[in-house]
Amino acid sequence: MSSAGRSLSEPQVLAHTKRRLFPTDSEESATYAVVDTQFSQAEWRPGEPVDPAIRERLAPFNHVRIGGGYPDLVGVRTLESELLAVERLGDEPPLIAIEAKGYAGGGVDTQRGIVQAYDRLHEANAAYLAAPAASISETDRTLARELNVGVLGVDSAGTVEPLEVPRVVGTRTTTEATALRFQASAQGVAGESFGLNHPKNYLGYPLAHYADGETAALLSEYDVVSAVADARQGAAFLGLIEDGPRGVELTGLGREVVRFALNRSGTVERALEEFGGWYRSRKRFVDLAPAWGQLARRVIFAYPATELLVSELQTMHDDGIAEPSLVDLVEYLHELHPSFTVELFVRGDDGVRGRVLTGDGDLRRSELADGSVYHSPTVFQLKAMLYHAGILTERGAEPHRLEPLEDVWALREPV
Repeated sequence: MSSAGRSLSEPQVLAHTKRRLFPTDSEESATYAVVDTQFSQAEWRPGEPVDPAIRERLAPFNHVRIGGGYPDLVGVRTLESELLAVERLGDEPPLIAIEAKGYAGGGVDTQRGIVQAYDRLHEANAAYLAAPAASISETDRTLARELNVGVLGVDSAGTVEPLEVPRVVGTRTTTEATALRFQASAQGVAGESFGLNHPKNYLGYPLAHYADGETAALLSEYDVVSAVADARQGAAFLGLIEDGPRGVELTGLGREVVRFALNRSGTVERALEEFGGWYRSRKRFVDLAPAWGQLARRVIFAYPATELLVSELQTMHDDGIAEPSLVDLVEYLHELHPSFTVELFVRGDDGVRGRVLTGDGDLRRSELADGSVYHSPTVFQLKAMLYHAGILTERGAEPHRLEPLEDVWALREPV
C-alpha cells in the first residue's frame, strides 16, 4: 500500500465515510448527521493541523451520547441495501453510529473501534467501524460479524467499501437520539425552516389550499401573505401540510384548522378575508384575534421544540429564574438536553460550532454572548410566534440585532 494510504488520519477517514453515507447532494428529506465536537478543532493532535476543507466536510458538530459514549459520527438516513443486511426497520429511517479509526504514528486500533461501535447498538439501529482498508484484518471482520457491527474500508482515494454489513436492530429512544431524529424530520431546525414570524401566515396556508383556486393566488388576493414559499415551508414545519402522492396535502392538524375556519366563518373564503384584515398588524395575535390566537397556540405547542422550551422555562421560574436571558436559557437547557439544545439554538456551520463548543462538547459562555451564533428560525421566528400565541413575554430578534445577554425568554403565564 502507498505511504499516502498509510497516512489516512481519523478525520480523513471520517470525512470520506460521511460523504459516502450522508452525501450533501442527496435529495432525501429525512436525513441529518453530525460529527463529534472533538473533530472541530484546528489540530487533531499537537502538530497535526486538520485541513479546513476536511473540517468543513465534517460539519456540523455536536457531542451526542449514544450508548455508553460519543460516536464519531451519528446520523439518520435510509441507507442503500449494499450497506445494510436489512434495509429498514419500521417507518423511520435508522439511527446510524460510526466509529472511525486512522493511522496515528503506528497501527490502527480497529478492534477497539468495533467494540465501541457495538456499544452504540444500545441506542442506534446500526453501527459501523470505518478504518483504512489495509488495516482491517480477517479477525476484525469475524469479530464484527459476531457483534453485528458493520465494517467500512476506506482507501486514500476516498473510496468507501462495505466489508461487513450489519442488521438493523430496534432500540430504545433517548433524548439525545431524539435530537437527531428531530433534525432529520420535516420539522427539524434548518436555516430555511421558519421564514416568517407571525403564526397567521402559516394558518392561512391550509385555508388557501383548501379553498377553490390556486393557493398562491388566493393568499395574494386576500392579502394574507406575500411570501408564499415561506408560508408553505413554515406550514410544513408546523405540521399543517405535507407532501403526498398528489402534491401538497393537509395533515390532520391542517384539516382541523380548516374545520375551525368553517365553524367560525362559514367558509374558508370569509376566513381568508378576515386574515387579510390583519396584514402587517404588529399587535400580539392572541389579543388581536383571541380565538385564532388560541388555535395558533395549540398548533405551535404541537411543534416538537415548544413543549420542551415551555417545560424548562417553567422549571427555571420555579427555581427563581423568572426572566432568564437567552444565554441563561441555553446554558440551562444544555445541562439537561445537550444535543437538542445545540441543534435547536446554534447554527450548524463549522466556524460557529467550533467556536461555541469545546472538543468535549461543553459550551463557551463568552461565545454565547454573540448573537450571530444563533439559529434565526429559533431566536427570531419561533420566538416571535411564541410571543404572538401568548406563550412568551417578548418577541424574537434577528441574530444581527440580537443581544443574547439581554434577550429575555420568560413565560407570560407561569403556573
